[in-house]
Amino acid sequence: MSLVFFLLSLSLFISSSSSSASPYPYGGLSYHIDCGGPTDSVDPFNTAWLSDRFFTGGATSVVSEPLQFRHPQEKTLRYFPLSAGKKNCYIIPNLPSGRYYIRTFTVYDNYDGKSHSPSFDVSVEGTLVFSWRSPWPEDLARTGAYSDLFAFVSDSEADVCFYSIATDPPVIGSLQLVRVDPASYDAVSIGQNYVLVNYGRFTCGSDQFGPGFSNDTDLFGRSWQNDKDVRSTDDDSTVRSLSTRNTIANTDQSPNYFPMKLYQTATLVDGKGLVYELQLDAKLDYLLWFHFAEIDSSVTKSGQRVFDILINGKNVNRIDIFKEVGNFAAYSWRYTVKNLSSDVLSVKLQSVAGAALISGLENYALVPADVATVPEQVVAMRALKDSLRIPDRMGWNGDPCAPTNWDAWEGVTCHLNKNETALVISRIDLGSQGLKGFISDQISLLSNLASLNLSSNSLGGTLPSGLGQKSLNTLDLSDNQFSGSIPQSLATSNLQLVLMNNNLLEGQVPEELYSIGVHGGSIDLYGNKGLCGVPSLPDCPLFWENGGLSKKGKIAIAVSCVFGFCLLLLVLYIICIRRRRNDYDFGLPQDLMSLAAKRNRYQRQKSLMLLEMESQHAKALTPFTPR
Repeated sequence: MSLVFFLLSLSLFISSSSSSASPYPYGGLSYHIDCGGPTDSVDPFNTAWLSDRFFTGGATSVVSEPLQFRHPQEKTLRYFPLSAGKKNCYIIPNLPSGRYYIRTFTVYDNYDGKSHSPSFDVSVEGTLVFSWRSPWPEDLARTGAYSDLFAFVSDSEADVCFYSIATDPPVIGSLQLVRVDPASYDAVSIGQNYVLVNYGRFTCGSDQFGPGFSNDTDLFGRSWQNDKDVRSTDDDSTVRSLSTRNTIANTDQSPNYFPMKLYQTATLVDGKGLVYELQLDAKLDYLLWFHFAEIDSSVTKSGQRVFDILINGKNVNRIDIFKEVGNFAAYSWRYTVKNLSSDVLSVKLQSVAGAALISGLENYALVPADVATVPEQVVAMRALKDSLRIPDRMGWNGDPCAPTNWDAWEGVTCHLNKNETALVISRIDLGSQGLKGFISDQISLLSNLASLNLSSNSLGGTLPSGLGQKSLNTLDLSDNQFSGSIPQSLATSNLQLVLMNNNLLEGQVPEELYSIGVHGGSIDLYGNKGLCGVPSLPDCPLFWENGGLSKKGKIAIAVSCVFGFCLLLLVLYIICIRRRRNDYDFGLPQDLMSLAAKRNRYQRQKSLMLLEMESQHAKALTPFTPR
């Protein structure tokens, strides 16, 4: 049975508001998002609502009849047209690991004037939880409905995602998230692998109450619906209500923090029995939570009020409230229902002694948490989304593979890992998508990738060294603008088909990669003018390969550097030896130079005097000639 009709059976939770504004003892972490709301606001119950945020896409609108709604957060909405992709999400970041109460308000109210309520699914943390199918019941489409659940968050962010059916745009009016006690609702026994989806939360003997309906506090933010629409009697017995103002013990306590008001009222029947008929989906198991408190002061001992609980006609327990906790004290009991054959669950309180009495009843579907994508592969896919500039229309939001009920991201194929405990990426096919980015090096985290097709786009940059996983057997990068060399990692993969034609690649082609064509595979490198080194391509320069120096070139440069260094040392050595052999070439002291100069002047003067004396002596020896 569709969850939409379940919501209708809950009296629609119409015109409600938000979770409690009171601080919750378990950390007080909560978000109340007015989807489509442009500004922050505070409702009449003092809950602070945030303007719309944390969404991946879509557009905003208002309901067609806003005056019929009590609060601003019920009058606005966000819708996700097909142009925003098949899958869109609210992703609330920076959350500590733990259990969270998540509540949504969904409304159509002919906001688009098409009189066609949409069909779509809703998932939380990768698990399908709500299904809406057109046409909605008229009152549901007009006034909207609240839905809620309990789920564990372990990856620091809560994903609430919407998946379009056909071409219908999903809608949401508000989103609330409150951190709760991780041990609540028997989580220790049930474990973290279930999402508890509310199929009915009833207060008995009281009007609807809780955050958004009254000023009564529920620390988890739960709203409690009056039980009159789901109860009946199996005879003409009189159903009546009982209430008290006395304090009820054992309330607002860990781990469930059930509010005292729940136990201050009760429904009781004086006849044979009180019957609740609950609508549900027979494919699931259910957790029933019963609430009792003996608030009739005339009951003073055990045995005065005793009744049996029958589930689908099977007697599963006998209750004596006074015997368990005395009077004016809260008492809860739970029961798990499995293997149902009908979409209606019958719960009967059959009197044994005195009138049967009940204060509250909860019914939660135990929805098995879907397997999720391996976390490091989620990181890789988000990095590729950014680097490849994936357009919004492709809907790459949330978990790439989960829920398994939906298609994976457009162009992505997933399968279970060997242990069947998680999903892995096996194929990416994004040919001819108008992409203009580059390949992120995070692609190395996709250790199960068998096929990658990015052909006929406008992608550029160099090929990352991490491209070439052992699992990769098909690689098509043809008709792009990739540059640089072919990474050596591709030569160590198990590729059987390689298409890199019509790019800007250069350098030597790894021989192991080219040998694919020799061993039964196929490789096409045509249209890369810079590639070399294999048959049908030019020879590479002696010292050049893969867009850079080859190993031989590096060795040659190293040898040249060593030879040059040795030559320099030899020259320096020769200079030093020569200088040692010619020490006299150094300049003389200044005094010695002065003395030598004086001596030279003396010698010149002496020479001149001798010349003059010799001249005079010659004149004296000349013979006398008489006139």
